[in-house]
Order: sequence, then C-alpha cells, then structure tokens
Amino acid sequence: MPEHSAEQRLKELGLQLPPPPKPVATYVPTVRVGNLLYVSGHGPLRPDGTLVEGKVGADLTVEQAQEAARLVGLAILASVRNALGSLDRVQRLVKSFGMVNATPDFRDHPEVINGYSDLMAAVFGPEAGIGARSAVGMGSLPRNIPVEIEAVFEVK
Repeated sequence: MPEHSAEQRLKELGLQLPPPPKPVATYVPTVRVGNLLYVSGHGPLRPDGTLVEGKVGADLTVEQAQEAARLVGLAILASVRNALGSLDRVQRLVKSFGMVNATPDFRDHPEVINGYSDLMAAVFGPEAGIGARSAVGMGSLPRNIPVEIEAVFEVK
C-alpha cells in the first residue's frame, strides 16, 4: 500500500464506511466506463442503516446538513470501494453534483455540500480529492432526504 493511500487516510481519520447502499429503484450504484467510475446519487445513510430526513432551512441547520452531506460522502466511498475493491484505485475525483432539499429562501447550498467535499479532500488529498462541483437547491428529494450527491471518479 502506498505511504499516503486513501485506505490508510480513512483509518488515520478514524472513519468507518457503512455497508454499500442498495438501490431503491431501477438503477445500479456505480457504472464503470473506461477509466471513469460514475456513482449514482447517494443519500445520507447513518451507520444504523436509516436515512437523515428533513428540509434544510426548515428542519435542519447548515451544520446539520453539512453532517448529512458528510454521511453521503461515506456512503459514496462505500460504493466506490465495493466497485473497485479498494479506494486506492481512485486516481482523482473528477466531478460531483450536490443537491440540497432546501426552503425557497435558503442560500447556502455550497456550504452544505462542503461537508462532502471536505471529506473527499481529507481521504484522497487536496489534489485528487477536490474536483469540479455543482451545488444546487431542490424543492424536494427522494424520501425527504436533505442532501443527494452523485460523482464521477477517475480510476487507475
């Protein structure tokens, strides 16, 4: 294992990944095309298997939504590891699309998605862990989750 591998960073950070989430509809969690791994939208999965619920700006604060986004990141990492066998096969995070279930007047979508982005930077490093990104508000999300994120990774 390389000295500063993603798997090693995960351990150093004391992070435990949840079991890879199973699809709730007709899709697969990941699709690999060449050296790209496309990851379907994931929600904030708690360690006990339940989902965080609520609308940001009404039911959740920015800080609570950031923690939900971090949980989404852990679920995405679980699916990536499941698809590739090891997070060390990730070359870099290419693109993330973050959706925030928010009230119409909510304005801090990027800060919410930072809960996810900061995790990716911590696990993969600032060069490989920070990619292109969008953070947008939605009127609702499936199962009333506060955050859904999809991502594309370059694979070694």
